[in-house]
Amino acid sequence: MANFVRDRAGGESSASALDADEYAMFAQVGRKRRVNAGQWLFRRGDAGDAMYVVSNGGVALDFGDDLVGKQLEPHAFFGELGLLIGDHLRSADAIVTENSELLELGHDEFEILAKRDPHLLAQFLRRAIMRVVLNEQALIARLRHRNRELQGALDSLRSTTSLLDQSEALARTDELTGLTNRRGFGLHLDRCLSEGSLGGHVLILVDCDRFKDVNDSHGHLAGDRVLQCVANLLRAVAGANDIACRLGGDEFCLLLRGHGREEAARITGYIAESARMLVRTHSQLPQMTTLSIGACMIEGRGDEGRWEHWYARADKALYRAKRAGGDCIEWQD
Repeated sequence: MANFVRDRAGGESSASALDADEYAMFAQVGRKRRVNAGQWLFRRGDAGDAMYVVSNGGVALDFGDDLVGKQLEPHAFFGELGLLIGDHLRSADAIVTENSELLELGHDEFEILAKRDPHLLAQFLRRAIMRVVLNEQALIARLRHRNRELQGALDSLRSTTSLLDQSEALARTDELTGLTNRRGFGLHLDRCLSEGSLGGHVLILVDCDRFKDVNDSHGHLAGDRVLQCVANLLRAVAGANDIACRLGGDEFCLLLRGHGREEAARITGYIAESARMLVRTHSQLPQMTTLSIGACMIEGRGDEGRWEHWYARADKALYRAKRAGGDCIEWQD
């Protein structure tokens, strides 16, 4: 890119300035025009029908849109597209930077040059075409560079967004079990409550029986394996619209959506029976404990639509299950 800009600068410099013979040719027919510093020759969007040559002094061209401007010195020409292309609109602002003298040429002057010295005029036209090509190449290079910058910015934004999503997911996920944690469950409940969609759910609270004995007798690693096993069991029965959560310690919950009492009872029965089977299978080193389960249907009517009301009902059922010795299911109707 740096080499291109350097090569382009040299090429454009030669393409923008007339040689001695070309300047003499234009000086013979061009209308001399004295202009003062700060004077506008034309603005972007003006109709153009004449070109200019700087005899002495200087003119600045401003293309806007963060494009690189040009400072024109003696023998530089500009505005030729206004003469060569019909109905051309100026693409730059032209402002005089110091008291200057310009040559102005219109269609009549060009007709005279075409008859007087067509070979030299053709040389100039080749120079003008070269400048158009150089400008186009520079514009393409800038667009490609900006596209690369934009792509880099988009990649960085996607990467940052992905990291934020991962951080948010981690903040809502229990590290040990991979289930939703209490914070994530609270956010899920907030969405349900704001949508008025909590009614029709089934709330199931699950607690490990004699979990403290597992930790005391076999160590916390064994306790962690039990918690992971419970999580896998809840994950296995949770559907796409359900959410399984570790509330903390050995307390879990499962929020089922769109299940009737009969179907929910089948699911809770499967959870309890699966736990019993795993307890029998791994009798030497416990991988699972039996489970106490408390459940209730969520109706979501009136004041009873409050989450605390339904959690208290399911917790009351869970307490009855544990008081009965565990390894059972209680419903709070």
